[in-house]
Amino acid sequence: MFQKILIANRGEIALRVLRACKELGIQTVVVHSTADADAMHVRLADESVCIGPPPSRDSYLNIHQIVAACEITGADAVHPGYGFLSENAKFADILAAHNITFIGPSGDHIRIMGDKIEAKRTAKRLGIPVVPGSDGAVTDQKEARRIAAEIGYPVIIKASAGGGGRGMKVALTEADLEIALQTASTEAGAAFGDDAVYIEKYLEKPRHIEVQVFGDGFGRGVHFGERDCSLQRRHQKVWEEAPSPALNAEERARIGGICAKAIADLSYSGAGTIEFLYENGEFYFIEMNTRLQVEHPVTEAITGIDLVHEQIRVASGGGLSVKQEDIKFNGHAIECRINAEDPRTFTPSPGTITHFHTPGGLGIRVDSGVYSGYKIPPYYDSLIGKLIVHGRNRVECMMRLRRALDEFVVDGIKTTLPLFRDLVGNADIANGDYDIHWLEKYLAKED
Repeated sequence: MFQKILIANRGEIALRVLRACKELGIQTVVVHSTADADAMHVRLADESVCIGPPPSRDSYLNIHQIVAACEITGADAVHPGYGFLSENAKFADILAAHNITFIGPSGDHIRIMGDKIEAKRTAKRLGIPVVPGSDGAVTDQKEARRIAAEIGYPVIIKASAGGGGRGMKVALTEADLEIALQTASTEAGAAFGDDAVYIEKYLEKPRHIEVQVFGDGFGRGVHFGERDCSLQRRHQKVWEEAPSPALNAEERARIGGICAKAIADLSYSGAGTIEFLYENGEFYFIEMNTRLQVEHPVTEAITGIDLVHEQIRVASGGGLSVKQEDIKFNGHAIECRINAEDPRTFTPSPGTITHFHTPGGLGIRVDSGVYSGYKIPPYYDSLIGKLIVHGRNRVECMMRLRRALDEFVVDGIKTTLPLFRDLVGNADIANGDYDIHWLEKYLAKED
């Protein structure tokens, strides 16, 4: 087991990893920008190192400074959390060159899954169902028209190196295709430094289903069930739940088994999430995230397994602590992402939190690094906390969520709490009857 882990992140995820390390008796080091000097994870860590000014490129994305912090403090491993350098293959390679363990997959696996075209090819080879579309990058209009005609309209053009909805355009007809291709390619080049795009069949009312997987790096893989992340705004997840209200036990076992086998065949190490669009009983691979997800707590709630403990164990060479038959699913869990944003316009709302009170009681968990008097800096993601609620079934979970949202108080800034209070009383949400477009349509009607 590791002696000392450096946590290369900030906010609630840095605190989440820190708590896991403390439970395992591992010393902790956190890095921080000057803007985060008063952050909760900095206060609670055994050691802290300031690595630069507020801009991420000068601090949380500064590989040189983070490696230097490891060497100064004697950290023998780095947990990257999510975002920032968590899916940076170069970072993983540099740590390995310095004999520091990256708590995550190999640089090669990060590279494969970070390239959306190569990821799709790999998924297909591993027996994972994929969305019909181009086998690689599409370079001209003639080829694009041929592929679109073959798979049928509507189609979606996506950035090969993309994510977060950037470099994505829908073409409903052939007349839309030329401008969609050009726009997506231009956006991709500007956002990712790579203008390569590919084409897929556009599914009109799918759900977003993701499967949590783990590999030991030596040919063993397991899955921890699925999460439903269909409630999204601009391709950003807002509300996640497990298990999905849309799947039955047979579908759950089928897609979970496919994903676990794929991870084993890939000799993948650590946590990963294989993401799908799901429509009319069929799953279609869209991407794989080679890191811990924001929404991992709902999986922990229904399995009782600490996924960060599992990450650390695997990275230290201890292998998986469970076999597939040991993983049982109990009840239902929902996570709401609480952001420092206007609940209608979603404009960021940095500032000082004057009062912060979290709900409690059976089945309630709040992951947050903020506190009363904390000043939210304007430089980073607006996520300030996650409310996770667990119940014996979805009905009980929804009832408990309603009560927890009523208890949650954040004063001094605007947050998305009012949005969730609206959603929990909506009939479609109560019935689990929604797709990836539902929330944006709902918000448009409200306006």
